Amino acid sequence: QVQLMESGGGSVQAGGSPRLSCLVSTNLTDINNMAWYRRAPGKQRELVVLITRTGITNYRDSVKGRFTGSRDNAMNTVTLQMNSLKPEDTAVYYCYTDVRSTLNVYWGQGIQVTVSS
Repeated sequence: QVQLMESGGGSVQAGGSPRLSCLVSTNLTDINNMAWYRRAPGKQRELVVLITRTGITNYRDSVKGRFTGSRDNAMNTVTLQMNSLKPEDTAVYYCYTDVRSTLNVYWGQGIQVTVSS
C-alpha cells in the first residue's frame, strides 16, 4: 500500500507563489508516473501536470509557464511550484501515482488552495 501526503496548501493572494509537496511512502524507483490533479468547485477533476518516470513533464495549457512540477527520487517527494496564481486556480489539489510492479494507482487525500483577488 502506497500512501501520499500533500502539504503546502492554504489561502494566498492572486499573484502568489505557493509550493505544494507530496511525500510518497515508497521508493520512487518503483513508481511510474506521478501527477498533480485539481478539482475546482463545481467542476470535474483535471490534470495539472504529469511527471513521467524519466522526469518528462506535460502541463495543461492554463498553467504552462506558471507551474513547475518535479520529482526527487532520493527524497521520495513530488512538488508543484505554482507562480502567478489566479483566482481560477482555486481548487483542491491531489497528488497521484501509479506503481510499475503492480499497475495500481494511488491518490493523496487532497489539499485546498484558495486564491483571492
